[in-house]
Amino acid sequence: MSDAARRPASGLNTSVPNVARMNDYFLGGKDNFAADREAAERVLAVAPEIRAMAQESHAFLGRVVRHLVEQGMRQFVVIGSGLPTRRSAHEVAQEIEPETRVVYVATDPVVLSHSRAMLATDGRTTVVEGDVLHPRELLADPELRRLIDLERPVAVLILSALQFIPDEDDPHKSVAVLREAVPVGSHFAIAHVVFDTRPEAAGPLVDIYRRVLGRQEDASRTSDQVLRFFDGLELVEPGLVHLRHWRPDNPLTTRGPDRTWSMGGVGRKTEG
Repeated sequence: MSDAARRPASGLNTSVPNVARMNDYFLGGKDNFAADREAAERVLAVAPEIRAMAQESHAFLGRVVRHLVEQGMRQFVVIGSGLPTRRSAHEVAQEIEPETRVVYVATDPVVLSHSRAMLATDGRTTVVEGDVLHPRELLADPELRRLIDLERPVAVLILSALQFIPDEDDPHKSVAVLREAVPVGSHFAIAHVVFDTRPEAAGPLVDIYRRVLGRQEDASRTSDQVLRFFDGLELVEPGLVHLRHWRPDNPLTTRGPDRTWSMGGVGRKTEG
């Protein structure tokens, strides 16, 4: 379908690139426009492996959700969710345990519109407007509280949002507020692009995303800086690792050098 034949949400400016739609393009989706594709191609010109990294992130999501459901988790909050894709978190979780409840959190109007349309008939899954930088407001949202009982353990998934938030906004404090608000037995899954092995790519990529997001601050981080998000949590084996090394379905796929540079891990809250 051509861009002209699409019907974007009212008031949506499709001439401005959007991170969620760029990621949709990396994943081979069709919910993107020319501006998104042009910005995505500029990213790929700097780092062609970004497409593989988007796919690894989606696969990591599936493995994390399966693991946590198998560990007994029945409540999930997915913060900074992108556009709905095949095998989203609620599909993976409810395939194993149908009563699992999932709340997606987003600020992007495209993500909110698509998610609400997709989830309109699913009573155990919903989407709310919010972000990780306003944790108290998020946890007080009536629609979130309709599905999520904060007296019981909850899995909080933040798999792409933190890598776009600079230290000036103090995302570590926001994650700490969320950690303190949930009970013992809760889990946090976090993924983040790091530049340890590709420092030369940091500058050009940060510049592209600054223009897309309309911000000037640099949100790039090293693995040691990402590890701080797990302060106060007990890291689940194998710890903070490259995404394809986190409990892979087939260990053979982890052989060879790491050509991608996203890392992720899961931490469990063990103390009140």
